[in-house]
This record gives sequence, structure tokens and C-alpha cells, in this order.
Amino acid sequence: MERQEIIAKELGVEKVFVEKASGKNTDRPQLKAMLEFLRDGDVLIIESISRLSRSTKDLLEIVEQLQKKNVTFISHKEAIDTSSPSGRFFLTLISALSQLERESLLLRVQEGISAAKAKGTRFGRPQAQRPAEWDSVVKEYKEGRLTAPKAIERLGMGKTTFFKLLKTG
Repeated sequence: MERQEIIAKELGVEKVFVEKASGKNTDRPQLKAMLEFLRDGDVLIIESISRLSRSTKDLLEIVEQLQKKNVTFISHKEAIDTSSPSGRFFLTLISALSQLERESLLLRVQEGISAAKAKGTRFGRPQAQRPAEWDSVVKEYKEGRLTAPKAIERLGMGKTTFFKLLKTG
């Protein structure tokens, strides 16, 4: 994010829109605000097309909205300027390649996870273990001689872990 803000400052950008959400869909508050802000004749400069969209279809729809508003689109990283036909063609080509790269990456990750699971690798947080004094502390708790906060403190665990372990028996 810092890199993008530095580039925006260097290029003299009037207004910067910072999005925390992923570029994988178009339902993003800052994207909507930016599209509403842009006026006829403006130039939209982005650091990389992946910051605007991860889908060729979505990117082309956004660019079409920009063209209807007479807004020029420039991607700094890919050196794309949609003010010319060749720039628009190059945008489509780069966008398709970016989408292919993302989908290939996701596929490789899934393949890696499947291979690791087949080898017996476990994913997620390790199962919480009951401390040695669990049985005696829980007995006192169930008999009403110990409050939950005191039991949790004596066992040295978190509230959520305590009640989860208590529930499982």
C-alpha cells in the first residue's frame, strides 16, 4: 500500500482511494466511491491492474464505465494507457494473462494442500490439551466450589478454550 501511495504522490494524483478489500470482486466501497468521484476528462492512474480487478471481465466492465465517463485509464506498472486503441488492446491482453496467473496460482495451492493432506499433514490450529489438573479443577467447578474465572485462571487457559474443552467432556 505504501508503494502505491508513493507512486501516487510522485505522479501528482489529486485524490487517492485506498481499498482494504480484495480486488477479486467489484462490491468494494472505495471502488464505488472512486467511480462516483471521477468526472469527464479525468485520468485514473493505478499502480497495477491487479489493484483494480483480478477478473478480466470485471476489469473490462470497469474500463467500459470509465470510457462512458470519458475518463482515461492508466496502469503505472504495466504502462497501459487506454486513450489509444493499442492501449485498450494491451489492457485486455494483460488482464487475461493476470487472471490466468491468479487462477493457476490458486490451482497450484489447492494441489499442494491436497498432496500435503495425502501425506498426513494436519492443517489448522492444534487441538487444545487438557492440563494435568483438569479433572480436579473441573470437579470443583461443577460442584460450585470454584467460579469459571477462577477455574480458568488456575488452569492457565483462555475462556473459550475452557468452555470448549468442558463441552467436549
